[in-house]
Amino acid sequence: MAQFKHPPKKHIDGIVLLNKPVGVSSNGILQRVMRIFRAKKGGHTGALDPFATGLLPICLGEATKASGLLLESDKRYTATLKLGQQSDTGDTEGEIIKELAVPPLTTEFIESVFEQFKGTTEQIPPMYSALKHQGKPLYFYARQGIEIERPARPITIKELNLISFTDNEIVFDVLCTKGTYVRTVGEDMALAMGTVGHLIALHRTQTGDLKGDDMLTFEEIEVQQLACVHPIDIALTHLQRIDLTPEEVDLIQHGQMLNYPKPEGELVRLYDNGECFAVGEWSDKKLMLKAKRIFNLHLAKEQQKLDALQALNTEIDATKQAAIEETS
Repeated sequence: MAQFKHPPKKHIDGIVLLNKPVGVSSNGILQRVMRIFRAKKGGHTGALDPFATGLLPICLGEATKASGLLLESDKRYTATLKLGQQSDTGDTEGEIIKELAVPPLTTEFIESVFEQFKGTTEQIPPMYSALKHQGKPLYFYARQGIEIERPARPITIKELNLISFTDNEIVFDVLCTKGTYVRTVGEDMALAMGTVGHLIALHRTQTGDLKGDDMLTFEEIEVQQLACVHPIDIALTHLQRIDLTPEEVDLIQHGQMLNYPKPEGELVRLYDNGECFAVGEWSDKKLMLKAKRIFNLHLAKEQQKLDALQALNTEIDATKQAAIEETS
């Protein structure tokens, strides 16, 4: 059989829950996972800084159509704040630029500061971030010592819980809305305590409905291969499920609307014979249900059949070769 120097890429649909290691970029992680599966298309659902670890959902194939919903979702982190030292990046990637004494810490004192940060407020994004200014990320200017004026953006801290603390370190759990820079939250909390600080660890444990309980390392993914690829609807469990008839499925796939009762929310997940094939959207104008995203899953199914056929042919060739060697 023909051998490929670069094996052809495959149609693979689903979500891989990766436990991102420290020291690598989210895009680098994405490319590595795509190479493992030889996937034709992929994307992640919200970058983690190189120093950060934890849950990084990787969407493959048609699952990339659901990645936008995850980008908009809440995130949960476990963070470690080191008090008394401020870095120019707000984390361990930068240089220490300021040092101050740390006040005596007690549970009551820390939790009283935490209360100040719960709820909706505005946050100025840090200069060391990937937000764009005139087509270039802010960190491009920061590295040249250029300060760009940044407008504050609304964020919501839904939960902020103390886990543990020492004389100069605080470990906390935070659930926040998209676009929240936990580095900046840590720096601001340190200031509210009368000192300075920076994050020395940041571990994401949840993205929307996806939790870190099932996330895997690279090594585990390489071993498990397709067995660790979750169906697309693992990221959509917060949406109401609607099972359609074959006739309704055909209408949706051809761009038609369904005369359906108004669902519980604006978006729903639509199923064909037990398989999620689309995200539906309610039209207030037409008072009908329409497709927002349709997952074209047939290509991956055809790929699975082709892979099975190739495996069978390889087995037959090996059997024939063994027979030839035995008779020679």
